[in-house]
Amino acid sequence: MVASVPSPESLNVRNVPLIAIVDDSANMREALFGLIGSLGYQAEVFESAEAFLASTGDRTFDCLILDVAMPGLSGIQLQARLNEQGSTLPIIFVTSRNDDATRDAALKAGATCFLGKPVEDTELISCLNLALQT
Repeated sequence: MVASVPSPESLNVRNVPLIAIVDDSANMREALFGLIGSLGYQAEVFESAEAFLASTGDRTFDCLILDVAMPGLSGIQLQARLNEQGSTLPIIFVTSRNDDATRDAALKAGATCFLGKPVEDTELISCLNLALQT
């Protein structure tokens, strides 16, 4: 399946989606940041769920790409906290903790996608397209 990506020229700067990336791996944050930028989107990276929560006061994100296993608050715990706050932020999990129980819990709690690492660019692009449609 080929995922369609809007051209950067077709996006109005004020309407460019802002994607939050939360992962404790610097390499993963860097790779995802590069991919998101190459798609014409804006991205902000966070090394922990706590850092993300501390920074969201004045920003509105259009999607959250989230790891599951991180020191401190896990991705699943962050998702639960956001749900408790009434958030409708689409969440895409990208994780090496790709077991059925974790995947089922994340999807049941409303995650848009649950992808295992290493993630294929085309899979992530398809999930981003789906998340940004909502």
